[in-house]
Amino acid sequence: MDRIVFAINSLAGGGAERVFACIAGHSRERLSDRELIVALLDDEPAAYALPEWIRVVQFDARHRLLPSVTALRRLILAERPTALLSFLTRANLAAAWAVRGTDTRWVASERVDTYAHLGRGKHGAISRGLVRIAYPRADSVVAVSGGVADGLVARFGVERDRVSVIPNPVDVEHIRRQAADESPIALPSRFIAAMGRLVPNKNFELLLRAYADSAVAQDLVLMGEGPEGERLQSLAAALGCADRVHFVGFAANPFAILARAEFFVLPSNAEGFPNSLVEAMACGIPVVSTNCASGPSEILASAPREQITGTRETPAGIIVPPDDVAAMRDALRRMDNTALRYSMAGAATNLVQEYTVSRAVHSFWDIIDAKA
Repeated sequence: MDRIVFAINSLAGGGAERVFACIAGHSRERLSDRELIVALLDDEPAAYALPEWIRVVQFDARHRLLPSVTALRRLILAERPTALLSFLTRANLAAAWAVRGTDTRWVASERVDTYAHLGRGKHGAISRGLVRIAYPRADSVVAVSGGVADGLVARFGVERDRVSVIPNPVDVEHIRRQAADESPIALPSRFIAAMGRLVPNKNFELLLRAYADSAVAQDLVLMGEGPEGERLQSLAAALGCADRVHFVGFAANPFAILARAEFFVLPSNAEGFPNSLVEAMACGIPVVSTNCASGPSEILASAPREQITGTRETPAGIIVPPDDVAAMRDALRRMDNTALRYSMAGAATNLVQEYTVSRAVHSFWDIIDAKA
């Protein structure tokens, strides 16, 4: 029987892991007489379940590259799959060496802005060097956004004709079912929503400073946990808006909260693909987003971020320059307009249809099967 392998570090949580599980779980109709094997490089509790018809091979590489290479290489030599799809940088690096000298077609999927994600210092430099060696060897590379694709070509030497862009899928019907549920927490009568891990790159400091300066009528509900939590709460107190900013932590059903917000704000410095932005639009609310790399400009304005200067009002929301408190403040004030929000909400609801699960699944399999 012909075999296809999907490989990822683990299913321990996160946007890339959720997308991986979604693509794998909806792949049955593309398999026919083939078997799908999922290789998990690290032995960690899974946050996302896979169907029973998928064979799962569990390794224990403990977040290290060399054991990941060894484990995946052993699997490839034993199973001789026609194709290997890898997700996330370490799994991609392991795949590059695991398939060497075999007939296995390798498709790498990059879910982040690779250069920014690998960080600075000696470790970052080594990691970037490994990516420059490995990624150009892939038969095809799938990027989550045009910005990520451009970075792979410009910084890592991947040939342009080997790169395809497939945005993250959004299960709109599932989100809307959850959005109709009762909110898991008590909510203010009017509020703005934000969501994400509380880390510097998400730049919730920008949002807090702009919100405090805007004097808008809505409260601010911030969903998420992370190492910046205490500092951000202290900042809200120092800015005099602590009584109107609600740090609610992790929300098991964030969509029931998003659906009741007047609009959503994404203040990030960088994104691979902003899942939360599309999920908010699936809940039927307009958005305000920084023009960060990468994804927001492509989603909201169908344009590369370089083509947008200053603040841009789009049918589904407002794009503002990154890390610009005044521009974000003005956008928050602009969204305090019921007619504008209503119009943008309708456009947002229509726009998310471009990110359906079926479209993403078929796009991935078209690439996997291109020369298989």
